[in-house]
Amino acid sequence: MKGRSDKRFAPKFKIKKGDKVIVISGSNKGKTGEVLQVIPDKERVVIADVNLVKKHRKPTANDAGGIVEIPAPVHISNVQIVDPKTGTASRVGRKVVDGEIVRYSKKSGEIIK
Repeated sequence: MKGRSDKRFAPKFKIKKGDKVIVISGSNKGKTGEVLQVIPDKERVVIADVNLVKKHRKPTANDAGGIVEIPAPVHISNVQIVDPKTGTASRVGRKVVDGEIVRYSKKSGEIIK
């Protein structure tokens, strides 16, 4: 892990599996999609239909094989959550509501999920 030599503390990310996010930098800038997987040790996320790469698959008993397109991971710093109200990129905050911690959009104040 670049910049994290101490493995005692797991990073706490503001983006979770199932969130709708927008890519804010890189070759896929402006694309939106749902987070399929979060990879905490590499600080990356896999987003549906974003950063597609071609993978050569070998045929198996269940699969025909061939060239398939799969989404590759994107660094978590290059994505932001989509504001539920406005549909644009927004930062995420945390606050206590009814005794439990919830995530909210800093742009509109709307609670996320």
